[in-house]
Amino acid sequence: MIKKIFVFHLFITLFVSTASAQKTSLDDYNIQWGTPGGNSQGSMPIGNGDIGANVWVEANGDLVFYVSKTDAWDDIGRLVKLGKVRLSMTPNLFNEKKVLQELKLRQGEIHITYGDAKIRFWIDANNPVIQVDVSSKKPMSVQVTYENWRKKRRQLLGAEQAGVWGFGSLQVSGDCEKIVYEEADSLMFNNSDKIVAYHHNSSSIWDRNLSTQALLEFENKSADPLLNRNFGLMIQGTGMKNISDTVLTSKKALHNFQISIFPLTRMGSVAQWKQTLFTNAKSIQAVSIAKREVAHKAWWSEFWNRSYIFITAKDSANRKEAETVTQGYILQRFMNACSGRGNSPIKFNGSIFNVDTYNRNDERKNMNADFRAWGGCYWWQNTRLPYWSMLASGDFELMKPLFSMYMKALSLRKAATKKYYGHAGAFFPETINFWGTYPDGDYGCNRENVKDGYAKNPFVRYYWQSGLELSLMMLDYYSFSKDSQFAKNTLVPFVSEILSFYDQHWKRGQDGKILFDPAMALETFHSAVNPLPEIVGITVVAGKMLHLPVQFVGKEKKEEWTKLVKDLPALPTRIVGNDTLLAPAHKYSNKANVENPEMYAVFPYRMFTVGKPNVEMARKTFAAKTHKENKGWQQNSIQAAFLGLPEESKKMVVESFSTWDKNFRFPAFWGPNYDWTPDQCHGSVAMIALQRMLLQYENDDVKLLPAWVKEWDVHFKLIGPGNKSYEGTVKDGTLVL
Repeated sequence: MIKKIFVFHLFITLFVSTASAQKTSLDDYNIQWGTPGGNSQGSMPIGNGDIGANVWVEANGDLVFYVSKTDAWDDIGRLVKLGKVRLSMTPNLFNEKKVLQELKLRQGEIHITYGDAKIRFWIDANNPVIQVDVSSKKPMSVQVTYENWRKKRRQLLGAEQAGVWGFGSLQVSGDCEKIVYEEADSLMFNNSDKIVAYHHNSSSIWDRNLSTQALLEFENKSADPLLNRNFGLMIQGTGMKNISDTVLTSKKALHNFQISIFPLTRMGSVAQWKQTLFTNAKSIQAVSIAKREVAHKAWWSEFWNRSYIFITAKDSANRKEAETVTQGYILQRFMNACSGRGNSPIKFNGSIFNVDTYNRNDERKNMNADFRAWGGCYWWQNTRLPYWSMLASGDFELMKPLFSMYMKALSLRKAATKKYYGHAGAFFPETINFWGTYPDGDYGCNRENVKDGYAKNPFVRYYWQSGLELSLMMLDYYSFSKDSQFAKNTLVPFVSEILSFYDQHWKRGQDGKILFDPAMALETFHSAVNPLPEIVGITVVAGKMLHLPVQFVGKEKKEEWTKLVKDLPALPTRIVGNDTLLAPAHKYSNKANVENPEMYAVFPYRMFTVGKPNVEMARKTFAAKTHKENKGWQQNSIQAAFLGLPEESKKMVVESFSTWDKNFRFPAFWGPNYDWTPDQCHGSVAMIALQRMLLQYENDDVKLLPAWVKEWDVHFKLIGPGNKSYEGTVKDGTLVL
């Protein structure tokens, strides 16, 4: 029996192997490039959780980077860039033979050496500022240029409309507006020592969106989340002056320059945005860069010391795979940290690190950096995956934006449920704008002779899994964090409404059981009766709610949930040969996607996992599954780990972490797969699977090494329920202290 280990360390204790060639420390996994990136496809990502940048060196030695922010939502609901910045040096000290660009993970910085010049690029972990520190042995002049492409109002045409899901030509309903425009940015003119650029949303799709979905009465209960949103930046530098509204240059040649970029998003007037921007910058500049740097490095040190996985192996073939997996895990977790602390959840289709496609050679060539396939709305199937990885890594802070977005939308979803169906509770569509409505193209704009609430897109018509699965994630978050305020103010109010919806929405059949009809089994079977994901989801979520401390849940709710579970139909099964297997639903047809709905009983809902009854039935179901794909949001590797199938899980994890978009240089820019690059589903699935090979949990019970492979040694620290650390070293298949 494997012993539980509770170890609390302030610093990572590195596993030192006798094989000197082994990569055993975080520093071993820094990404180093000895040649220029050339263009945005050769960029490195960096961020502070809210502000991001794609950084690269061009062939002429210019340092170039896109600036992004998690809440830069434009008039039509796209998450767009703040612009591009170019830094040039005179004399040009660039020496291609001596160039070195390194992502220093432990410090959260990018270091670039040109030969005699050095650049340190970092985004302050504790303040909204991008810092570019330039030093040289010889005096030099620096020029900073702001570049943008949103110069005038412009119609989005052709394939470009795929970046605005639900509008234009790419919409399932086919009856929404087909002419879509992006609006221009603005500059602050006649500056002497700064560049100020911004976008002001003078229009919004919100009002029309509510009206289309018969929710216009909600308009008086909430503010338009797009109208009068301002986002942009200010650029300043030591000893620099304007030579135009978009260019700063050195007043004289110096050995050192410090360039600061201050991004900001704020609702209200442009004047209010500017005032807040200047106040923020003044406050940040009042603290020395050296002091901010110490605090910045401390944040990253704490992040990396909180949890880790370092895999090694004795023979070269297994060692290469082990290092590939370790690198993929570290870099995906880094990407999560760079984009997971903002005012919006991580976008599955590129995060804040999507770039232009000018150098691609496919049908998406020549798109600007605002483009992302599938647009600005959130798909739950995709959005959830980075967040399932954050529990075992202890990155609870990164989960809060997801909970916040859904909780803010709860009142609207309750109103929609009442309006459409005349009962209490709340349902969440599979696809939502960040304020909680369907994208219009999924809901349908021409509502003549169409009932309110009926979504015209058959792929999402009855696909309401998000509320249930998010409920389980919230329950797990409480189990890990023991945050009583979260339980009281978020968990119980949210989950109560979700369970009320499922209790009241469908009629009971003649047997007294809920008859889920009409329904669907995920996106795959558009017609289903009693789908398995709903049945197992309700069983697990309601069961866990019943075990919450009495101070959070009253007697009446417990009675309601007890009856709800009792009223559920039997778990769907099917007979194949001599075996009883799980089934997607009691009845299912109209197949249109590539999921295995029956495997939701394993992940996300964990009804059948290692050590639980009937796990063998689930293993046989897994072996007989229709879809064996291993990319994007496909969850087969996670399910293999939960079922205690180490070799299957390992094979898929290795494959996933070995497969990134070869249009790009950075080895964690996965994709585009089903979505867009960098695909946040792909790397997150592999992260989750790797964690579950090492650690699985249910309530307060933790299993270590439930699906680990003997050919891999590992030093790990992961987090379990109650925020307890589990740290150990596995050598030759044995856990040692």
